[in-house]
Amino acid sequence: MISFTGQTVVITGAAGGIARETARMMLAAGANLVLGDLSEAAVRATAESLGGDAGRVACVPLDVTRPADCERLFAEASARFGGVDHLVHAAGIFPKVLVQDMSLDQWRQCLAVNLDGSFLVCRASLPHLREGSSIVNIASISGQRGSHSHAHYAASKGGLISLTRSLSMELAPRTRVNCIAPGIIDTAMAVDLIATRGPGYRDQTPLGRHGRPEEVAGAICFLCSSLASFITGETLQVNGGINRS
Repeated sequence: MISFTGQTVVITGAAGGIARETARMMLAAGANLVLGDLSEAAVRATAESLGGDAGRVACVPLDVTRPADCERLFAEASARFGGVDHLVHAAGIFPKVLVQDMSLDQWRQCLAVNLDGSFLVCRASLPHLREGSSIVNIASISGQRGSHSHAHYAASKGGLISLTRSLSMELAPRTRVNCIAPGIIDTAMAVDLIATRGPGYRDQTPLGRHGRPEEVAGAICFLCSSLASFITGETLQVNGGINRS
């Protein structure tokens, strides 16, 4: 029921688990892809792992804290495919440190990547987004309930949720803007968290397990698709029912 044939999707943080599965689903549904990630080698490896028509996939090295990189990402998308239909912004970092031990530089780095980077990526996309386009930002349950040892991360994701709501007002009706708030998802980013606190989080989750990257990717594809044509400014929970308070 979901088709992205003839549409172009830009995905940041494309070498990450959720973004990679999103790219796989969207390519299978007919999309052209422009994949950006800090590691050029990693993003090219991701592209190669997808298979399919290589002519429908472009790779761009991307540091989301650099405005010029963000602008180049979308310029490449327009030059290669004529414009952008969907942006999936998944780039981010998940550092661990208690507030009492956190330096100002550590705080600023996390906010620079996760929140400033979101602003820079979304802003750079605007001249290139087509009519009927969409943006899906990847936030976190931490942005709503906080997170022990990850206060800077939680603050950045709370800010991203608010940025998403504001953008949905500014960009309507041309572009829908929504957010995904994953719970505990079995990805490389969450390996340490699952190892130290995984059983406790699993016990709090009514579905009794951690999520899989493809389950978040499916929700992202839904929000980008025409099935979600009357949804904007929302934060979709993909967390197995865990309590957000």
